[in-house]
Amino acid sequence: MSDFASPRGAQLVRLAEQDRATVSFTLDGRAVTALEGDTVLTAVLTCAGSLRRNEFSGQPRAGFCMMGACQDCWIATDSGERLRACSTFIRAGMQLRSGQGEGA
Repeated sequence: MSDFASPRGAQLVRLAEQDRATVSFTLDGRAVTALEGDTVLTAVLTCAGSLRRNEFSGQPRAGFCMMGACQDCWIATDSGERLRACSTFIRAGMQLRSGQGEGA
């Protein structure tokens, strides 16, 4: 068994910097946590298998360039705002929607 605790199905496993403060947010109505200083992309992928579904193909997406150039990492808030997940930092209380349960 591994020494690393990772949520089932997470795309990323955190190996370092685990001593930062915890930030609580919701993803598709589920309470989850990240670490202060994480981008939204990192926060979501440490607790889920993908960031969102592609609006054209319905296939799972997890970002591509990781530096804000490709626009593949958009994610929505519960209020409908679109965020670029790779360059937006997670904030306590954020309510994010991946579209995983919706017909993409």
